[in-house]
Amino acid sequence: MLDTNLKNQLATYLQNLKRPIELLLSLDDSKAAQQLDQLAVDITSLSELITIKHQTSSRLVEMTIYDPANNTRIQFAGIPTGHEFTSLVLALLHSGGHPIKLDEETIEQVRNLDGSFQFETFISLSCQNCPDVVQALNIMAAINPNITNVMIDGAVYQDEVTERNIMAVPSVFLNGEEFSQGRISLKDILSKLDSTSDAKQVEKLNAKEQFDVLVVGAGPAGASAAIYAARKGLKTGIVADRFGGQVSETVGIENFISVKATEGPKLVASLEEHVRDYDVDIMQGQKAKSLSSTQGLSIELESGATLSSKTVLLATGARWREMNVPGEQQYRGKGVAYCPHCDGPLFKGKRVAVIGGGNSGIEAAIDLAGIVEHVTVLEFDSTLRADQVLQNKANSMGNIDIITQAQTTEVLGDDNKVTRLNYTDRKTGDTHNIELAGIFVQIGLVPNTEWAKDELLLTNRGEVIVDGKGQTNVPGVFAAGDVTDSAYKQIIIAMGSGATASLAAFDYLIRHSEPEVSTVKAA
Repeated sequence: MLDTNLKNQLATYLQNLKRPIELLLSLDDSKAAQQLDQLAVDITSLSELITIKHQTSSRLVEMTIYDPANNTRIQFAGIPTGHEFTSLVLALLHSGGHPIKLDEETIEQVRNLDGSFQFETFISLSCQNCPDVVQALNIMAAINPNITNVMIDGAVYQDEVTERNIMAVPSVFLNGEEFSQGRISLKDILSKLDSTSDAKQVEKLNAKEQFDVLVVGAGPAGASAAIYAARKGLKTGIVADRFGGQVSETVGIENFISVKATEGPKLVASLEEHVRDYDVDIMQGQKAKSLSSTQGLSIELESGATLSSKTVLLATGARWREMNVPGEQQYRGKGVAYCPHCDGPLFKGKRVAVIGGGNSGIEAAIDLAGIVEHVTVLEFDSTLRADQVLQNKANSMGNIDIITQAQTTEVLGDDNKVTRLNYTDRKTGDTHNIELAGIFVQIGLVPNTEWAKDELLLTNRGEVIVDGKGQTNVPGVFAAGDVTDSAYKQIIIAMGSGATASLAAFDYLIRHSEPEVSTVKAA
């Protein structure tokens, strides 16, 4: 099941096991079960601390990682390869006594949760967002024996996917009831389970001293800015909902200079690891609500906490642009999707539409065409904006139709899922109706600036206007990356602009600091 390279890597990781663990297998005679059995055999061949036992379960392609010492269980219904292989490795290590990389306060909070929590996390192996959720819940299961989590591969358990009307991943159920859909952090999970956690977190954030540089956002620009500020010896904080931003949802990256090819989640992990090498106060699971410059600079968070800083650096990036038509929000996650790589496998053999004829839209159509029955691309303009090579590829495929001058007007469904889509032919004015099961929206990005629009000058597209050093119209407030009016939105450009803005913030502090603060030393 595992090739020689993966076996060697896994063998190295498994040397960190501190105590015995068991792999409890529930298998039928299917091909998937045979593959899971072989995977278990490969794993046990690499460590004397791992043994196999067989059991009977309601799911017949399932492996439970059992820690007898702490009576904890982490389950995989399906074959945890692809993006989920890291989830498997971490589950083995954490069950076997390898330290969990969480602060003690969070570990204690998980350990002290009262009640029984049985999580089920539906994923697709092509989903780059799913492992974050699986790993967060697995960590909780490794800490508290009253918590279990089972990763369920929707491709293996299609009957369950259909029965529960799952049309987006990751989808999490708790004790049989829907708990969350899409990316959710461990802190967000705890916030939903522990009613006292939010108040404690707000109190903790409010108690923080003033920062020299407060970075808002933890994508490439934010990570770069935080590292450069910390290297200057500045008191640096970084506040964000999560690390990575849009990069987390990028599958293939082939234009990051010096790295021939990588994937978004891998790059995000490297960004976070690099930031953590420095003395940076990382505050995740927080979203900015407003920026104030009336009495110094401060950021109010949606949680209710307020952080103050001598300089602020915005790196909040952008999000997927929505169609803003009737039915879109009602059927979001129930047929309306924004990530073809994540949710595409759930529409196997069905008819779908892609909204948008740029590179992202045509790439999505090509990817989906190998999974679904038929793809209809709807482009608002009279011509496609995608590169010609992508257009040629799409036109060569027998199950892709491309319609230009098409304005999507409404998403229709049966209250549970998408069934149809209405669009208007902008040339003739005629209305058309398409029967389909899924709609993938690929019409660009919107900068995350609504929370700061009262203070900052923005373009008509909502981008922060900056000068060559990343300075905004507010003294001491800088911005970098996709949230700005930069000509091009690229990872490498965002990183460079983050460094530039951070150095400009350092220069600002030198020229505007009080005498007692002017002792800040450069790296």
